[in-house]
Amino acid sequence: MTVNITLNGQKFEARQDQTILQVAKEHGVEIPTLCYHKDLSPTGNCRMCVVEVKGGRFLQAACVTPVWEGMDIQTHSEKAVKDRKLTLELMLANHPQDCITCDVSGECELQDLAYEYKVEVPAWGAKGTRYPADSDPNPFVRVDMNRCILCRRCVSACAEIQVREVWGVAKRGFEEKIVAGADVPMLEARCESCGQCVAYCPTGALSNKLDYGMARAHQVKKVTTTCSYCGVGCQFDLLVRDNKVIGVSSNPKAPVNGMALCVKGRYGYDYIHHPDRLLKPRVRRYLLEGRRKDDIRDAIGNTRKTELAPVESGDSKAIGIQGPWDWVETDWDTALNITAKKLSATRDTHGADSLGILTSAKCLNEENYLMNKLARQVIGTNNIDHCARL
Repeated sequence: MTVNITLNGQKFEARQDQTILQVAKEHGVEIPTLCYHKDLSPTGNCRMCVVEVKGGRFLQAACVTPVWEGMDIQTHSEKAVKDRKLTLELMLANHPQDCITCDVSGECELQDLAYEYKVEVPAWGAKGTRYPADSDPNPFVRVDMNRCILCRRCVSACAEIQVREVWGVAKRGFEEKIVAGADVPMLEARCESCGQCVAYCPTGALSNKLDYGMARAHQVKKVTTTCSYCGVGCQFDLLVRDNKVIGVSSNPKAPVNGMALCVKGRYGYDYIHHPDRLLKPRVRRYLLEGRRKDDIRDAIGNTRKTELAPVESGDSKAIGIQGPWDWVETDWDTALNITAKKLSATRDTHGADSLGILTSAKCLNEENYLMNKLARQVIGTNNIDHCARL
């Protein structure tokens, strides 16, 4: 069912189940928000989205107020703008004045609105810090409640998306604050360290410990990629500075997961630059030299590895002690050619069913389909299985 409304002097049709904010967004009218996020249930906490409704006694929060027939709305009336400025002043009075050194400066929603509405710290002053910074021992999430604006996004994200209900609200009035569980460390409150609360926090109250202090928003390049940990296909943005991955951030446009990530996807990126990471394929030295395993065993007998003389193999880089069994870095063409020859030789000698292929949940569906064709049509065996079934 549709209703007729007037928005800033223009007449529109809207669905009866829509809120003022939804209708405004639908027609390109910007209404400022802090507690609202499209992925979460609206709560109307921050009061930044207040609008003036003709005939109403009070300003209405656009994110939770449904439209009705004949509603006449002014989104930027003098009264609404004045109220928003007062709300911002009160937030800034209870907010640290450290934007110069704040890690999220440049992507802080409170900072953006203060700039847009030309609001500064009120003349009667700021109340300063009340809580210790980095107050939680969680290894991934940095907590600084001095920067919290009590928007409750973290509460909603944890309850509605991750379904852990770690965050809640304690006390009332000026003493009101966001707490984990019964005001205990996050891990004691069943936190999975997924970082969902960090992704939805509009200020720096919750941030990532692993990349804290490494760069600001304008100093990093965002590269969208697909998580390599499992086959779900979650996407996110790698934060790259000086050609090095320093962090991960949620990508709202990710088709599979949206803003949601698990702890491995959000924080398990240190392997990218780890010194032990394999960057090139490796094969046994005797394979590069075209030798047979049985011939080598007959030749060296019980000779110890430490007694074997070093062997040079072209441009390949030897790893560890340079014996025939050692792993040697080589190029992809060489490694794949050796693999193909070994598979062909085994099939021709012992039959196709002497071979088996195990695929992985970390591969794409298309890659697993190709492995299925390799097994059944190229090699000629039905011996193929998937690690997720084991």
